[in-house]
Amino acid sequence: MERISYPDLPEGMFKHLLDTEEYINNSSIDFGLLEMIRLRVSQKNGCAYCVDMHHKELKKTGETELRLISLVTWEEATCYSSRERVVLKFTDALTRLDRGLLPDTVYNPLETYFTKQEICILSLCITQINTWTRLMKTFRFTPGNYKVS
Repeated sequence: MERISYPDLPEGMFKHLLDTEEYINNSSIDFGLLEMIRLRVSQKNGCAYCVDMHHKELKKTGETELRLISLVTWEEATCYSSRERVVLKFTDALTRLDRGLLPDTVYNPLETYFTKQEICILSLCITQINTWTRLMKTFRFTPGNYKVS
């Protein structure tokens, strides 16, 4: 059961978050890769609402069932490119913050595939979905209700 429903939100709260989403989605990073990041963070944070949403969004992009179900075990799966694996490793590390700095072994491989500006966008995408998952876990929006537009 929802603790906080959409009408209970402070005016403008979601608008500002959605403005950030639009900024990220209009970047040079492929939408499918951004959604893969969002689904992975949702899985790691155990957010059923966000897992449902980003699974549906990825299906709309034409993502395969094998890659969707394998994302939870991406390190063992062979269906992800080297570029995707670098991003997923970064996603996992930035979602599970340790007390130390982000290791060079996680950051440096990003520079093989992405510009510094794109690494900034990837970082923002990861932090943004971490924000969303924490909000959804607090508010308890009902999973399964998300409709892809």
